[in-house]
Amino acid sequence: MTTEERFDKFSEMIRERNKVMNLTSIVDVHEIEVKHFEDSLSIVPIIDKYSGKGERTSVRVIDIGTGAGFPGIPVKIVCEDLEVTLMDSVGKKVDFVNDVIRELKLDKAVAIHGRAEDYAHKTEFREVYDIATARAVAALPVLCEYCLPFLKVGGIFIAMKGGESEDIGSAQKALEILGGEVIDEIRFELGEDKFKRRIIVVKKVKTTLAKYPRKAGKPAQNPL
Repeated sequence: MTTEERFDKFSEMIRERNKVMNLTSIVDVHEIEVKHFEDSLSIVPIIDKYSGKGERTSVRVIDIGTGAGFPGIPVKIVCEDLEVTLMDSVGKKVDFVNDVIRELKLDKAVAIHGRAEDYAHKTEFREVYDIATARAVAALPVLCEYCLPFLKVGGIFIAMKGGESEDIGSAQKALEILGGEVIDEIRFELGEDKFKRRIIVVKKVKTTLAKYPRKAGKPAQNPL
């Protein structure tokens, strides 16, 4: 199956499954291409730049709050050598993503049903990833608490945000506590409608204290 065939099949699966469950509010073919596929692929150059690897074969990526598989599935389609874990707290969405993985025959990819607050305390997941990413709608301090515990020291968290999202300064306390620092910020526009997007790149500079992330719900209810 070619890359183009995989994207076409993925789009078809989104539109078909969305008829029976709420995967995404974006169902127009062109909008899926721009707001889901192109947006997801915007992080590929960042993965290549900051992963610290000469090649992708040994790079492990975790996509937190993946929903219908974004950005993880498009990234995996283009970067076949990456090892990708996609995590979401909604079981039906995880089932869909695993269906996509099987249908598109994507090796070294798995979707997991669970919360970041729980899985980040499991030995096999904690501080083992090179890249963590999230396109979830949450404040940056919350996303940092979800994602940084999964990263090795030296790993990179790629936060995908709307163009007018909160000031980076709002996450400074969380970054200091969790062991991260902002090293890059990219602003760009998608498609003919100039859909504004912003990517914040955080490097993990020290080990995250064992008590983080806090119990499920706490990071969102009471951000650092």
